[in-house]
Amino acid sequence: MNKDYSSYFQLPNQKDAARRSRTPADIRREPLVISTELRRFAHGKTYRIQTFGCQANERDGETLAGILESIGYVPVVEPAIPDVWLLNTCAIRENAEQRVFGLIGAAKQHKRTHPDMIFGVCGCMPQEEHVVLRLLERYPHVDLIFGTHNIPRLPQFLHDAYFNKERIVEVESTEGVVFEDLPVRRDHTKKAWVNIIYGCDKFCTYCIVPYTRGKERSRLPQDILEEVRELHAQGYQEITLLGQNVNAYGKDLVSPYPFASLLRDVAEVGIPRVRFMTSHPWDFSQEMVDTLAQYKNLMPAVHLPVQSGDDDILRRMGRRYTAQSYLALYHSLRLALPQGSITTDIIVGFPGETEEQFNHTLALVEQCQFDAAYTFLYSPREGTPAAKMVDDVPLEVKKARFQRLTKVVATAAHQRNQAYLQRIVPVLVEGPSKRNPSILSGYSDTNKLVNFKGDPATIGTIVPVKITAIKSWTLEGEMVHE
Repeated sequence: MNKDYSSYFQLPNQKDAARRSRTPADIRREPLVISTELRRFAHGKTYRIQTFGCQANERDGETLAGILESIGYVPVVEPAIPDVWLLNTCAIRENAEQRVFGLIGAAKQHKRTHPDMIFGVCGCMPQEEHVVLRLLERYPHVDLIFGTHNIPRLPQFLHDAYFNKERIVEVESTEGVVFEDLPVRRDHTKKAWVNIIYGCDKFCTYCIVPYTRGKERSRLPQDILEEVRELHAQGYQEITLLGQNVNAYGKDLVSPYPFASLLRDVAEVGIPRVRFMTSHPWDFSQEMVDTLAQYKNLMPAVHLPVQSGDDDILRRMGRRYTAQSYLALYHSLRLALPQGSITTDIIVGFPGETEEQFNHTLALVEQCQFDAAYTFLYSPREGTPAAKMVDDVPLEVKKARFQRLTKVVATAAHQRNQAYLQRIVPVLVEGPSKRNPSILSGYSDTNKLVNFKGDPATIGTIVPVKITAIKSWTLEGEMVHE
């Protein structure tokens, strides 16, 4: 490397991160700085953003799009090559990382045929040192490398890349900062993501998020509620409150304002559907349970990751709860939301997992009868404490356990869906089914995907649908004409 990037390369320090203090976020309302030169140059030029990973990444993608359109860019019409191409990346799982590197390699040919195209890698992956070093050493066609904390500086990055012919590397961690008033281009006209808290302080031993996303920092209640009111005025039918751990919302605010209070205030704005994700069981209070049961527009669908049903594995994962305490919370939710849905995440083959410990997970899953479970084979992530553990569960054992678990999950999901037969459920119509354009598709209040016969004029509205058939993961039906 010919240039010293050290002044731009300030990743979150893991030792410092482990000693985080709960201080209020540094709220910044700085306007975007867009040079006249860049506006003139970019006017009418095209962009493409490819987003990988969770809903937080999708929401970041909306902000990236909003910034680009504020400058003057327009979305590219596929399959044309864009003038700006950004990969908005996820660092959670190794296979996602390898997929991104595959695209980075493929982009090299596009740069040869379109040398003026600006190609960038942003999001969570650049917050990992080994990723940035790999990009710098092996992929000289990558023009922009920046992290989740540096998104507001995109106009400056583009200016310097165009006019100064600089290769931009900026992954400085401003992890105590919350940027407000950034432009956004929403991906949907009736459903919206609303960030309420950034970062995570849980430090589960297998997870890279606390190092890529920084410490927990809550947005101010008035800023969240103002955004929700604006979405309500614009006719949005559903919002999802987002955070790596939404239940921790408000713990860092100067005045006490827990997540249950925010849920109540958001519900009272009047948007027909309010969801939230993701929840950590450790922070899920009884007040939250009671609030969910109280408001009809708080959707009865909770994603509650358990990860394992064995106490020793949970302890080594750093989850800070036991299987018994998780079950107590689970049953409390089932009691409060008798017709609701509960989904979860489970990791198979964590270092040291024995057959007996895996059977404890199976037993918990069989008892809970989850509506769905997102199951993963454990793979180490560089920079996490678990990566230093001996990954001693053979791959073939992981795969065999994975297959056994998914069968139990699918059986339970199918059984729970039996209760929907002949029931009329409210569905927010999103559009034609991807597999059959003559069929409409949308989600029920319990977040079940429903494919049904109906009137295309109802797209964007909530309609009653009678369920006539079920599958493990989807429901089928027909619209009821009132």
